[in-house]
Amino acid sequence: MLTPTKTLNDGNSMPALGLGTYGLRGDVGTAAISAAIGSGYRLLDTALNYENEREVGEGVRASGVAREELFVTTKLPGRHHGYDETLASFEESRRNLGMDFVDLYLIHWPLPKVNKYVESWQAMISLRNSGAVRSIGVSNFTPHQLARLLAETGVAPAVNQVELHPRFPQGALREFQASHNIVTESWSPLGNRDALLAETVIADAATAHGVTPTQVVLRWHVQLGAIPIPKSAHPDRQRENLDVFGFELSEPEMAAISGLESGRLWNGDPDTHEEF
Repeated sequence: MLTPTKTLNDGNSMPALGLGTYGLRGDVGTAAISAAIGSGYRLLDTALNYENEREVGEGVRASGVAREELFVTTKLPGRHHGYDETLASFEESRRNLGMDFVDLYLIHWPLPKVNKYVESWQAMISLRNSGAVRSIGVSNFTPHQLARLLAETGVAPAVNQVELHPRFPQGALREFQASHNIVTESWSPLGNRDALLAETVIADAATAHGVTPTQVVLRWHVQLGAIPIPKSAHPDRQRENLDVFGFELSEPEMAAISGLESGRLWNGDPDTHEEF
């Protein structure tokens, strides 16, 4: 199964759907990551704060798939904001992963009270220029914070990874990012999974297309132009999550699913959230 790709604003390509790895640890985590790669996943998302970069690296090596065929993302934690701290943190992540380079490096949270995310961004630009990182981006940034990075450095993030699901479609943010050629990536793409998948509009679309409710929601992300990164340790569910490129939702179906909006689920307001 070949996953389509999206072209980033730096010219690199990124798979249009990936594997979230939060909580995948130990031998079970390594096996789950390796199995996902075997099922066709090429985008793997981790973070230093997930404490599983080693498992991701081991899963890659166990899969037998060439490193160059994969797109590996990791993230800078809040406790390492600052120019020199960012460079040192990246080296820690690179050692954990056991890799020569990272495909995408993200600032995990902006932490505006700390007010060092521009310094970290400048360090990430230097990492990209050195070749240690191929693409750089952010996570959980607002339009104002994105605009500040661009104004102060002249470099727009390639990606902003944010909470995005039918309960919180992030319409204004997605519009801003599209106007600046910043790709939107969706964490927690299934939201409050069980309640969301039971919604009538999702169940009806699944029946109409002969797919599962999960596949409907992930297809909704794809058609919005966002890159979802669902997490699963189960091979059957991993394959189900990846198999969303063979059907298309209608405009009324897309609108009905977006109409489920009720607001942020996980209390992660980027203007106030602090995570170190």
